[in-house]
Amino acid sequence: MIAETVARTAAALRNQRLEAFEIIVVDDGSTDDTAGELESVAAATPELRVIRHPQNRGYGAALRSGFDAAAHDAVFFMDSDGQFAAEDIHRLISRWDAGSVVFGYRAQRRDPWIRRANHWAFFSLVRLLFGATTRDVNCAFKLFPRQVGRGLQCDGAVVGTELVLRARQLGYRVEEVAIPHHPRLTGSPTGAKPAVVVRAFAELIRLRRRVPARTATASRASEGRSASSH
Repeated sequence: MIAETVARTAAALRNQRLEAFEIIVVDDGSTDDTAGELESVAAATPELRVIRHPQNRGYGAALRSGFDAAAHDAVFFMDSDGQFAAEDIHRLISRWDAGSVVFGYRAQRRDPWIRRANHWAFFSLVRLLFGATTRDVNCAFKLFPRQVGRGLQCDGAVVGTELVLRARQLGYRVEEVAIPHHPRLTGSPTGAKPAVVVRAFAELIRLRRRVPARTATASRASEGRSASSH
C-alpha cells in the first residue's frame, strides 16, 4: 500500500508543476514489509526520502519527524491508510498563499460509528479547553508553511490541535477545504486502545499548560470566521 501511495503522491505533485518537491515517508518502527515496498519505488521516485524510527514512537512523533526534516517552504501531509487520495492536493494548493494555512476537513467521514463517537467525545474536550480550533482538527490532510510544523512537542493524536494553535499563534489565516474521505484500506486504528487514550489525555493537559492564554482566547474569538469550501 505504501508503494502505491508514494507513486500516486509523486504523480499528483508532478501534475501541479511545482518548481521542486520531496516526499518524506516516516517509518515509525514498522514490523511489516514497509521498507521493502519503499525500496521498490525508490528508483522511480528520486524525490523520496525515508525516515526510520527504530521503535514505534506514536502518530504525532512520526509527523514531527517529517515536519522537522522538511526542506521546502510549504509542507503537505496525509496518512497512508488509503482514506485520502493524493490527487486531491489540488484542492489545497488552489487556496494556498504565503499568509495562510489550508486545512482539509472530511466531507463525509467514512469511519465506523464507534470511532466517530470517540473522536467527537475527545475533541469536544479539546474545544472546551482551547475554544474553536477548526471544523475537523484531526483531519490528516493539511498544507502549511514549514515554520508552523517545526518544533512541535506532541507525540500522539493531539499533534493536530497543537499544529492549529501554532498557526494561529503565528498569525496565519486558516482556510478550510472539504476533502473526500474513503474507507480505510490498510492498517488498523489504535485510537481506542487504553494506553493510547491515556497518553492522549496526558498530552492534552500538557498542551494546555504550554499554550499561552492569549492563544486560547484568540482561538475562541475566531470561531466561525475561517473560510470554507463546500
